[in-house]
Amino acid sequence: MAIDAATVRRVAHLARIKTPEDRLEPLAAELNGILNWIEQLNEVDVDGVEPMTSNVHQPLRLRDDVVTDGARVDAVLSNAPKSADGFFVVPKVVE
Repeated sequence: MAIDAATVRRVAHLARIKTPEDRLEPLAAELNGILNWIEQLNEVDVDGVEPMTSNVHQPLRLRDDVVTDGARVDAVLSNAPKSADGFFVVPKVVE
């Protein structure tokens, strides 16, 4: 799949990115280079290779799922500019 200046212009318009006319051809060349690299990656044989999220195996650290009452209302509300009856007070934003 080749990308030309018209495609770059259309994508830039859809993305609401202002792109000068003199940058369209260089951007098309850069995008074509990226697509060619991706095509090279598609040629790699990955049969039998497990998907991974990291190059270092680290087991997930889990914590107990314990329900608490919070018991920190005063500490949390101490950072609020305004509070009333245990709740944050914020300006009205909807009429």
